Amino acid sequence: MTDIVNIAEMMADIGKRARAASAELGHASAERKHAALIGAAYAVWDNRAKIIDANAKDLDYGREKGLSPAMMDRLMLNEDRIRGIVDGLRSVAEQADPVGAVLADWDQPNGLHIKRVRTPLGVIGVIYESRPNVTADAGALCLKSGNAVILRGGSESFHSSRAIHECLVAGLKAANLPEDAIQLIPTRDREAVAAMLRAVDYIDVIVPRGGKGLVGLVQREARVPVFAHLEGIVHIYIDKAADPEKALRVVLNAKTRRTGICGAAECLLIHKDVAATLGADLIKALMDKGVRVHAGGGLSGTDIATDDDWGREYLDMDIAAKVVDDVDGAIAHIRQYGSNHTDCIITEDSAAVARFFERLDSAILMHNSSTQFADGGEFGMGAEIGIATGKMHARGPVGAEQLTSFKYLVTSDGAVRG
Repeated sequence: MTDIVNIAEMMADIGKRARAASAELGHASAERKHAALIGAAYAVWDNRAKIIDANAKDLDYGREKGLSPAMMDRLMLNEDRIRGIVDGLRSVAEQADPVGAVLADWDQPNGLHIKRVRTPLGVIGVIYESRPNVTADAGALCLKSGNAVILRGGSESFHSSRAIHECLVAGLKAANLPEDAIQLIPTRDREAVAAMLRAVDYIDVIVPRGGKGLVGLVQREARVPVFAHLEGIVHIYIDKAADPEKALRVVLNAKTRRTGICGAAECLLIHKDVAATLGADLIKALMDKGVRVHAGGGLSGTDIATDDDWGREYLDMDIAAKVVDDVDGAIAHIRQYGSNHTDCIITEDSAAVARFFERLDSAILMHNSSTQFADGGEFGMGAEIGIATGKMHARGPVGAEQLTSFKYLVTSDGAVRG
């Protein structure tokens, strides 16, 4: 009980400091925020050896926990991935500052001039698993959008996240911005998560980034509003008018480039007219790459698909495959089993593309493109805090703009209402 009381006190203190920091950060100049992010980028690169050493401790912890190869890949940092973190920080730094941007302005007959301008949300809580780069992504995007952030990394990435967080704080200090603008919860205790979900006095929105278990917990227990990043049950539909070479290139990349990310393909839907030709070739190519293909009726794969294979996020070298009658059959399957994350059609038939895009409502819909592009960085956002699959406020990759709200600025020359 003493530990829980201490955590409650700790979380209240973190929340108060974040709220105070957000008040200052909300009107910080674009130049100071830019300087903080560039300073953080330099600090990450200068401390890359320290970050890799910290990551080694996390990898040992992950092995002891028996994490899957895909989860270990999510956790691992090397110099190339650290360079990616640095590039992400720099990219966010160079983006236009969203705070204060005028979204619309107009004059009313009553003499009022009205502007709608972007404003920060306030304090954002981010709860994430495994991937330590989220520490930098979330910290950078919240800073850019004028929000203070409270970060709660996964137990697996505890040491890596702390090392990266130190670099973000160094950037804040160098730019004379409040260090409390980016805080990392210094414990693995799960009670800290529960405290965040209840912190309505301090946190304006929670962003969970992780597996179905984490997101489900947050959605069930949170009293704070949530930007839901649900699992990525990603489908690729191979139409009868698909170009075989494009299909092969896209499907192999979408499944095998990195299996542990939310944009990895998890289900292949194949038009019945090409099931025995292109479909068979695709399945063979996947199996030749070491992918276990859970094949539905009419297809030959590694094993026979069961009902549990539809709507499953493998995050591994597995994919489900099924024959459908046409694009409407693919749409019906995705509506039943998808997670509204990312879905793709491969075809040269523009009418089929139009129907696929019109009839599905996933956050991201793609045509002849690898679903591994479902990423804020690849969308030109520099980084992302997650992919929101809900429909309220933010949807798809959540970048700096999506972490703002708006307010109305109303002026007149002494107008009064009759």
